[in-house]
Amino acid sequence: MMSARIPWVLRQIRHQSSWQTSIKAAEDMVRVEVKKQDPFSIVSNEMSTLAKNIARIVGSGHPTLNRVSSYYFEADGKKIRPLIVLLLSRAVSCIPESKRNRIEIDRYDVLDQKEYEGTPKSMLFAGKSALESISPLNILHGINPSLILNPLTRANLPLPDFEDSAVNNEILPKQRRLAEVVEMIHTASLLHDDVIDFSDSRRGRPSGNVAFTNKMAILAGDFLLGRASVELGRLRNSEVVELMSTSIANLVEGEFMQLKNTVLQPDITMVEGNPTPIPEATGKVPTEISEYSVPGAIVDGKRIITHEENVNAAFDYYLHKTYLKTAALISKSSRSTAILAGCQEEVINNCYRFGRNLGLCFQIVDDMLDYTTTAEQLGKPAGADLQLGLATAPILYAWKNDPSLGPLIARNFSKPGDVETAKTAVIKNDGVEKTRVLASKYRDQALEALRTLPESGARSVLEFVTNSVLTRTK
Repeated sequence: MMSARIPWVLRQIRHQSSWQTSIKAAEDMVRVEVKKQDPFSIVSNEMSTLAKNIARIVGSGHPTLNRVSSYYFEADGKKIRPLIVLLLSRAVSCIPESKRNRIEIDRYDVLDQKEYEGTPKSMLFAGKSALESISPLNILHGINPSLILNPLTRANLPLPDFEDSAVNNEILPKQRRLAEVVEMIHTASLLHDDVIDFSDSRRGRPSGNVAFTNKMAILAGDFLLGRASVELGRLRNSEVVELMSTSIANLVEGEFMQLKNTVLQPDITMVEGNPTPIPEATGKVPTEISEYSVPGAIVDGKRIITHEENVNAAFDYYLHKTYLKTAALISKSSRSTAILAGCQEEVINNCYRFGRNLGLCFQIVDDMLDYTTTAEQLGKPAGADLQLGLATAPILYAWKNDPSLGPLIARNFSKPGDVETAKTAVIKNDGVEKTRVLASKYRDQALEALRTLPESGARSVLEFVTNSVLTRTK
């Protein structure tokens, strides 16, 4: 039934706004028709109920924390990350189960643990749903019976009872919860990013730091990450926990690469904008210092770095930072989706390649839109990258043709007139169009990886969403 609908959807979308229509078509793909008694009926309207599902996870007994942590979920964001997880879940479900036996597929989201004689009943969680706690609630939440408050991190509502007829859904419950976790991690990063970037708007309204103060926005982001970590643990898959936890660390690493570009500002004893040197390490905590500087050639005892070497190193740094900040979460959640479906290594690796290249394409287009789109269209400040001193693909391409831009980039466009000079150089040297070509390369690589999966309606919509990333305006 679903595969028969796709041709009609694709015929209709040719005459409408490609990005918005592709998202609508993709959402339609995860609204499956199910029986009224089906215990997994929550999947039928997954995208439309995503915020409500997350609210059950992040609910707090403190009203202000509730308000801040749910603030960004109220707005109409793209929600592309959970959408990819759900569509990819359906796409890999078309692989015969005989070829999805790397792990036992968990259709009911419960742990089938044997009971051994002598094991205290309180230590068992066999058969419990993933929304029930493993540890006692009084330990998890520190509940004080005399306190007239809900627990600050109260327990979640139980899942519905299961029926034997519920085993044929294409999106597994763990995959659904993975989609929710991905959106929680991403939203936490937005709360933190808006503080770091001094943003005043997000998704068409005041950003979290403006609406609630910097402190509350940061704490709410931390709270979301904490609750996402709880949900990850309840997936009871160590490989997925490792992947998604690493993606959180990647976000921070990428942000540090952006805050302190060690290729363009190689002096690691100083942070730009802060006249005080970084305190020297005492040696009590031995850490390995990574080498990000450009090697160059040694001539008469001096290191000589050509302009081409410098630009190439800056591009490598930029792409790695882009992977960490954006593509890591998409690629690792795509890989996790295939793992939970029991797929073999080849499929798992292809799903990772798809997510990695789509994530790179998405962020590179985002950097391009910062030069070409208004704040009203983006729903957030436009032209912010240069104002923040960030050297993204458009200005790097301009620098490749015009070496005189090097000092501007090195000083983060901090002098009067630097931003205007950089914008003019981007236009003169076709920086935006060259960035579009770079994004197209990663789009093509994403499609190549995606097309290793069996043909299906879900794969067709994923292909269309991937293509539409290049034509989006927000």
